[in-house]
Amino acid sequence: MTIADSRPASSPAPYRRPRFARWMERHGKWLIIAPPLAYLFVFFLIPFAFALKISFADLTLRVPPFSDILTVGANDHIRLALNFANYKYLFTDDVYVLSYLYSLRTAFFSTLICLLVGYPMAYAIARSSKSLQNVLLMVIILPFWTSFLLRVYALEGIIQEHGVLNWVLLHLGLIHRPLMLMQTTPAVYLGIIYSYLPYMVLPLFATLEKLDASLLEAAADLGSPPWRAFLDVTLPLSMPGVIAGSMLVFIPAIGEFVIPSILGGPNNLMIGRVLWDEFFSNRDWPVAAAVSIVFLVFLVGPIAIYQHYNVKQLES
Repeated sequence: MTIADSRPASSPAPYRRPRFARWMERHGKWLIIAPPLAYLFVFFLIPFAFALKISFADLTLRVPPFSDILTVGANDHIRLALNFANYKYLFTDDVYVLSYLYSLRTAFFSTLICLLVGYPMAYAIARSSKSLQNVLLMVIILPFWTSFLLRVYALEGIIQEHGVLNWVLLHLGLIHRPLMLMQTTPAVYLGIIYSYLPYMVLPLFATLEKLDASLLEAAADLGSPPWRAFLDVTLPLSMPGVIAGSMLVFIPAIGEFVIPSILGGPNNLMIGRVLWDEFFSNRDWPVAAAVSIVFLVFLVGPIAIYQHYNVKQLES
């Protein structure tokens, strides 16, 4: 008897999954990512393409106030006219250079202050009991329940000449005349820190809360004082949260428009305010589009850093 004859006469056929299950295995992931990709394409990529096109156009006295970069001439010849003078103008005019530098400086120091204030807050919340954590996190998140614009106007009511802050300081005898905070650079810093501090605290808390407390106990057993254990253990392990929180504050702060317009004076010329003036006051759309494109290029680096550490934090 051969080997073939020894097999059962009616062996079951191999199981084959339904065609729909096999199709979903191959193409199901595209069904999940297609809606967000379509959203990004419609509301981000297409507007960016329009802004890029306008940045190479010429200013004209019509509606909309820019020329066409693609024109069809005689014999159906397509002519492409790119005006690079808009970008050259940005690097030769002191207003734009200074506004970029001022925005970078304001965003950097605001982020640094948020880090110095937010790290102890996040550390204290992470080391508190679970029941108290919920209360403290609610206090941090509570400002998000109101409009961003309302919060800035509320801050204006607090720091203005006859506001709550000056009233309290005068009645306590700490000052003899009201502080002039409105329309100053400190008011801009105060507004950014007040508005974006939760963006620093929450990523730091998420990182610090997952740290293994036994590592600090081991460092203490090896003779490390608390400050040395913090520098050698806690701070290095919390760096993904530090980077993520810093980018969440730095990226929107550098393009802030509302806070400098309401709380800042005429000398607080941040890039968001320059964009507003070019679009709506000067109606120079090509230069304004060039400003926005250059501004976006400057933000690609911080956004890439944030994305890298965000993925790293999710994988940990």
